[in-house]
Amino acid sequence: MARKQLMISMSDLPYHLGIKMRIYPSSQQKRIIAINCGVSRAVYNKLIAINSELLHLRKTGIYIQTVAERIETLELRKKKLSKYYSYMSVNDVDSLAVAQAKLNYNAAWNMFKKIHSSGVPKYHKKGVSDSYQTSCTYTTENKKKGNCTPFSGSVRFLDTKHVQLPKLGRIRISGSSYRKILAHNPNFRIGTATIKYDTSGYYLSLQIGDVAPFIDPKPKTGKITGIDLNTDNFLTDSCGNVVNNPRYYRKSLQRLKKLQRRMSRRQVRAKKEGHKLTESRNYQKSRLQVARLHQHVKNQREDFLQKLSTAYINNHDVVVLEDLRGKNLMKNHALAMSIADVGWYSFQRMLEYKADLYGKKYIEIDKRNTTQRCSNCGSIMGHNGYPKLTLKDREWDCPICKAHHIRDYNAAKNILEKGIAKLEEEEYSIIPYKS
Repeated sequence: MARKQLMISMSDLPYHLGIKMRIYPSSQQKRIIAINCGVSRAVYNKLIAINSELLHLRKTGIYIQTVAERIETLELRKKKLSKYYSYMSVNDVDSLAVAQAKLNYNAAWNMFKKIHSSGVPKYHKKGVSDSYQTSCTYTTENKKKGNCTPFSGSVRFLDTKHVQLPKLGRIRISGSSYRKILAHNPNFRIGTATIKYDTSGYYLSLQIGDVAPFIDPKPKTGKITGIDLNTDNFLTDSCGNVVNNPRYYRKSLQRLKKLQRRMSRRQVRAKKEGHKLTESRNYQKSRLQVARLHQHVKNQREDFLQKLSTAYINNHDVVVLEDLRGKNLMKNHALAMSIADVGWYSFQRMLEYKADLYGKKYIEIDKRNTTQRCSNCGSIMGHNGYPKLTLKDREWDCPICKAHHIRDYNAAKNILEKGIAKLEEEEYSIIPYKS
């Protein structure tokens, strides 16, 4: 029997998860997806344009009848976009997609207010990939009966191989993660649905919530590890294990340059012949080849990071990493390509959510002196007249205790020590065994 959880808002449910599956729309459904993606993008961009003009008009500080009337018109237009732009209310447009685009715009401003580095909302551009969001709604009858399940909303599973989506209807799906969730939690609630397409195909992502955990906690191992991320190899942990850097982007760079040169030549030729780029089949073919190669590299990197993060969470109770600021590190032009290629930030976020999902703990510590400090005696290079270590110093001897160090392994041990100190500060009674 379904749990009566509908009176609880989605944000108040204690457990949340995102599941992604591949969908196989028909030609007609692909057309509707493209329309809704375009409308969602237009709504977002219109709100940016309207608010930018309103800000400019209000900054003048001069009351003129024409300016006041324009402000009033823009305020009305912002509230009722579909009334002023008829293409937003055609039959194939999902009204919930329009509403969700407005929510996303407001969310972007709220994020800017909380974290100024995120920047103000920016115009969305059309590209080889696009997406739109819709919401799952339930009928009044379902709400009264408490029948808010993945099989009863406007976005719902018809069976293990098909879903029903607003305006799109029945669509075939494939994947394994959602089947495990359906078997473990058959009464979860669907919140937001994201329909996306790129060069590799069409995908559906669902935000789901429940009053019970979606996945059983992993068994405790009694181990804790510190991880040093670097570009020479991908990581070195405090046990001395080294994971090589796969360098997927660099390995595909020569192929990518060749395809980009070909695309550039075809672009120049099309312009000389007076053809629109959208109508030039050779240019469009090259453009898709470049996009598919970028997507292939992205998929390779994500697969590598997913498997590696899962292995560390499965084998350890606590994982400790440095709080690396990838955006700041990217300012170093000599290392920017290498840093972008390894995907440190993605790896950190994967460890964070998987630790929470599987009942483990993820800790980020201050990166200060993790490399310059001797893990044996605690002396810090660059102090008391001792030279500071550079990126070229892969191995070094401590001038105080004469201990020989491998740079990354020494940093991993320092990270582990800081992580244990942070655990003790949080008054953990049992510190897991050092891995």
